Amino acid sequence: MIRIRALFALLGLTLATPLQAQATDFVLVNGTDQALGNLEIRRTGSSEWQPLGAAPARGAQSSIAFSNPDCAFDIKAAPASGEAIVWSGVNLCEVNAVTLKLVAGTPFAEYR
Repeated sequence: MIRIRALFALLGLTLATPLQAQATDFVLVNGTDQALGNLEIRRTGSSEWQPLGAAPARGAQSSIAFSNPDCAFDIKAAPASGEAIVWSGVNLCEVNAVTLKLVAGTPFAEYR
């Protein structure tokens, strides 16, 4: 009987602790048709941008070292050809790679 109670207590602790997703290292692919400048990142809903590093060349990819307990981020790049482009609400949890794209001037991200 004591073993059964201990088992239920342990099971209750396991179920009471939710799995916490968080953003970790990922591969960033420049899927746009242009060269992008340095990248910046902020948690979606915040206002402070942080440097993320140089953007990969057009069609190329680079590994990004990143760790944050949140999942949703905005990524900004300033192309040489004009105003900054912002990809909003990029989910960096449970992904291996993010491809930044532009379709008819609208930024969106694809995930692997």
